[in-house]
Amino acid sequence: MATAPHMELRNVGKRFGGVQAVADLSLSIDRGTIHALVGENGAGKSTVGKMIAGVHRPDAGELLLDGRVVRYHAPRDALADGVTIIAQELALVPQRSVLENVFLRSGRASHLTARDKRQRYAELQEEAGFEVPADVRVASLRVADQQKVEILKALARDAQLIVMDEPTAVLNSAETERLFHAVRALRDRGTSIVFVSHFLEDVLSLVDTVTILRDGKHIRTGPAAQESPETLVTGMLGRTFDTSFPEKVPVAQDAPVVAAVRGLCAAGFVKDISFDVRAGEIVGLAGLVGSGRSEVARAIFGADKRDAGDVEVAGEAVDIASPRDGVRAGIALLPEDRKGQGLLMQRSILDNITLPHLDRVSAGGVVSPVREQKAVDDLISRIGIRASSPAAKVNTLSGGNQQKVLFAKWLFGRPSLLITDEPTRGVDVGAKRAIYELIHSLAAEGVGVLVISSELEEVLGLAHRVLVLREGRLVAEFDQSQMSEESVMRAIFAADAGDGEGLAS
Repeated sequence: MATAPHMELRNVGKRFGGVQAVADLSLSIDRGTIHALVGENGAGKSTVGKMIAGVHRPDAGELLLDGRVVRYHAPRDALADGVTIIAQELALVPQRSVLENVFLRSGRASHLTARDKRQRYAELQEEAGFEVPADVRVASLRVADQQKVEILKALARDAQLIVMDEPTAVLNSAETERLFHAVRALRDRGTSIVFVSHFLEDVLSLVDTVTILRDGKHIRTGPAAQESPETLVTGMLGRTFDTSFPEKVPVAQDAPVVAAVRGLCAAGFVKDISFDVRAGEIVGLAGLVGSGRSEVARAIFGADKRDAGDVEVAGEAVDIASPRDGVRAGIALLPEDRKGQGLLMQRSILDNITLPHLDRVSAGGVVSPVREQKAVDDLISRIGIRASSPAAKVNTLSGGNQQKVLFAKWLFGRPSLLITDEPTRGVDVGAKRAIYELIHSLAAEGVGVLVISSELEEVLGLAHRVLVLREGRLVAEFDQSQMSEESVMRAIFAADAGDGEGLAS
């Protein structure tokens, strides 16, 4: 007699207002397997995962767990059945310690002594393959470490089916591989994993089964071994698609320096950073999470205080003590956390784009709705933001369109230097390509671009030149003829920097 699937969705549908997020979807998740859901932003992946875990209730159809119909009204109902989710939006208590968060509302831990919890926490870290200090406040952690806390929390609940929604989005390659080791170990002991990801290479290297979704509909399900990135993209988009990076346009030899950083020290960690960015040049900033990449960006822009050093824009020294100063100097920063630092999620597209630039659409201190609307319409058209109207709230958009709104916000007035920190985090392959082309088009117009990314392939594919940070210091530089994945990785991990030009280490 055939064994029932661990989780089965039969003719499931889910609507949000006038949007049909999932339509008549049927899907089976076998026990003890890693099952990926892939698709463009807005394809329904996260919605399916959240219905499985009780975050959303289906409007139609039914869910079966081990052959039994279940109706979850809240995540706690699913957790009682051994089903939980690690969501994109971290569900942590910022002012509580890591240890408290990991065992918060964990039934298994309710009877453990403080000593037993610490012993169990050590076991969870060993199982996951990474470490996070137990007693620090979650609010003090970087996004990558907060993601690790979410993973440890899910493991502490001893769930039998775990939905992982973009769990590697904030992890570097080494951390991702350690997570994959933990996920495989969970599978091998019988845990079922639903893995939602935009990283197709990761999907194919990890999972057993892949389901492709498009516009909320099921396209196909099959063994991962029979798929390739190209076949997945074709299924996701309904057409073939060029997944390569746009061709790099050489930087003119006489291109002026648009931004110069000299002796930058910040956050008590970044030490003596100096580099130039020329007009039309894309410079990649590579390094492990925690190497100081974001701290450098924030200090240049004025979001964090500089302890020492100077910044010049177009050959003139500028005094930047706040983001407002940075904007006035011609610098724009797209932060790594678009929801927490970059966008007002409950406000409209129009508001998000124009709020930092109201003086540009005002006369005599009064905003001109006509000028404001025209400027926003032009940016929406240029950048390719897909939305019902400029009045649509940003939280109703897909991740890729949210990121495009962030670009539009800072391109309202063309900057001299554009700093993009994780520019394609949480966006699908189609949106990635659109963002890459946008970055290249800005460089072609003479904007200097500083790209920070945890995806080394992205850094190498976009940049004319790569700088490597390690422990707050600039340790290597590679031009177009020198840069390769091997040489940059060796510099990142403190091995011989190879053919690159070694700097202070």
